[in-house]
Amino acid sequence: MSRRNITQVSDFILMGLTDSEEIRLVLFTLFLPIYLITVLGNVGMILIIRLEPQLHTPMYFFLSHLSFLDLSYSSVITPKTLDNLLTSSKYISYLNCFMQLYFFVFLGATECVLLSCMAYDRYAALCSPLRYPVVMSTRRCCSLIFGSYLIGFIDTSVSVPCMSRLHFCNPNEIYHFYCDGRAILPLSCTDTHDIEIIIFIFAGSTLLVSLITISVSYLAILSTILKITSTSGKRKAFSTCASHLLAVTIFYGTMIFTYLKPSKSYSLGKDQVASVFYTIVIPMLNPLIYSLRNKEVKSALNRVMQKRKDAKQLK
Repeated sequence: MSRRNITQVSDFILMGLTDSEEIRLVLFTLFLPIYLITVLGNVGMILIIRLEPQLHTPMYFFLSHLSFLDLSYSSVITPKTLDNLLTSSKYISYLNCFMQLYFFVFLGATECVLLSCMAYDRYAALCSPLRYPVVMSTRRCCSLIFGSYLIGFIDTSVSVPCMSRLHFCNPNEIYHFYCDGRAILPLSCTDTHDIEIIIFIFAGSTLLVSLITISVSYLAILSTILKITSTSGKRKAFSTCASHLLAVTIFYGTMIFTYLKPSKSYSLGKDQVASVFYTIVIPMLNPLIYSLRNKEVKSALNRVMQKRKDAKQLK
């Protein structure tokens, strides 16, 4: 404490991924097209689902919200990262830093819950196909979406304001490329033990309940698939949830690697690589996973493109 300047900081310095100008330029040329693909892919997915009546089903209703979350999630982090890579200024104001953290936690927690809702939807479709329209009614789907956003809002409204009330002293250097809670807490010149417990309880509960829901849903799905006698029937049943299972594995795998481990095992290099993956790469991958592995989406895209082509010919 005595070695630190106790003056409350008004801004932070995002140290970024590297100090090398050459590597920063390479990363910029890599991240920029990834972000553009993310925007085009997720906006395209939302538009296709809205425009194509055959995709007005619970699964695609959830998928449209997943695309919205991925688009927002990436837009909270990537533009500032690109700016820092291209310019020498690495400063971010105190307010902007915590606003970034607020939306990062909100969108991340919401996506966790939404993925568990999508797992429940696949469970209902495969294990109770006759009751599926009743189980996944429009009202039920809207309630699940509302619940996802509400849980995300509660998580971020508890943890981020608690962190923002801490006193931060110089040095004000965040050794990350965005305002991540694990990188901000060590900068506090006040005790963070109680806040860390609060964050762990709320974030841990959200993650644990979501993982339990996903695990139970897929165990039931696996049990149902194993009861199917024909190989083609098993393949068809598995293909309906393969895209979601892949998306869940990638998202939760990187999140667990980064956050569910002791603070002492924090590794700047490894954690930053994982962070790049789930903040920049995963939002690009999800629309590709759901479109390239989904015949309905590809067919819907072809129909939308054909309708536009026919409309131009009529003009």
